[in-house]
Amino acid sequence: MLHGFKAELRRLIIILLICFGLGLFTHRLGWVLLIGVSGYIIFMLYQMHRLNIWLRNPAKGEPPEANGIWGEIFDNIYHLQRHQQTETQNLQAVIKRVQEITSALKDGIIILDWRGHLDFWNPAAHRLIGFHSADQGQSVINFIRHPKFVSYFDAGDYSEPLELPSPRYNAKHLQFQITRFGQNERLIVVRDVTQLHSLERMRQDFVANVSHEMRTPLTVINGYVETLSDNNVHPAWTKPLQQMQHQAQRMTLLVNDLIMLSRLETTEMGHNQKQVALEPLLIAIKNEAEALSNNKNQIITLTCESPISILANEKELHSAFSNLAINAVKYTPQNGVIDLRLWKDAKHVYF
Repeated sequence: MLHGFKAELRRLIIILLICFGLGLFTHRLGWVLLIGVSGYIIFMLYQMHRLNIWLRNPAKGEPPEANGIWGEIFDNIYHLQRHQQTETQNLQAVIKRVQEITSALKDGIIILDWRGHLDFWNPAAHRLIGFHSADQGQSVINFIRHPKFVSYFDAGDYSEPLELPSPRYNAKHLQFQITRFGQNERLIVVRDVTQLHSLERMRQDFVANVSHEMRTPLTVINGYVETLSDNNVHPAWTKPLQQMQHQAQRMTLLVNDLIMLSRLETTEMGHNQKQVALEPLLIAIKNEAEALSNNKNQIITLTCESPISILANEKELHSAFSNLAINAVKYTPQNGVIDLRLWKDAKHVYF
């Protein structure tokens, strides 16, 4: 650019010298200078006009021929255009490659802008959710209206995925995982987990059915063993009957645990919650543990801090605490000591 500026300055000086010489020769210096400067201005305006025509018609390709500063301006703009075209082609190739990759994915990919409106989705998201080209720019809440998704989306805590029935197919079950990126934009990965959900449901049904089916024969076995134990039997049968009664009771506890597990898995989070006073609950659990450890002569103590209440499901809480106490009774030797303690700090309650 500096070389072109020097050439243009040299041209202007030559024009001025010629005009000055002609002005002195014709004794019309002012008029000749005016004509010369006007001609130079017209020349500059003409070059601007050529530049404007060329920029408005980029299909012409090569820049207009010119020398001096205008030649360098034309060349520099031309090189910038070529560089921009190259960058645009590279960017288009990257975008095309990304679209090909996302199109090959079986999982749905949805990109939302900072407002939570649809910006991009791949064919899998179209199949799973049912987006159409006219939906771009609309809020994702308009298409996934399940209350759990709305709460999950608005809460902003996306550390864990969310599973929901498909808004398009009742038989499908989808998993949504949201990730933030850029300027508060969001990426949603939608996965079809129908098969996994069906397998989990089958497992839960199996646990529930088996635990309930086992309860009846165990009740019968317990009844007959207790009846035989209460009667005067041959001393040789005393120990086997005690072992049978102990193992039957153990199996009953396991079945009860399976039944409780089944209930917990099929109960919605937060169901039947209320303020539960823990000290009376633990006193009842202590009494149960003492009854269970009657033959082992164990000493069981309970220490509670000032009255503590928490929001919980009382049955589930009783099951959790009772399991700890029963395990302590099982694995503490005869004449052992079991200490039950309850306390809290600023954030947690400990048992």
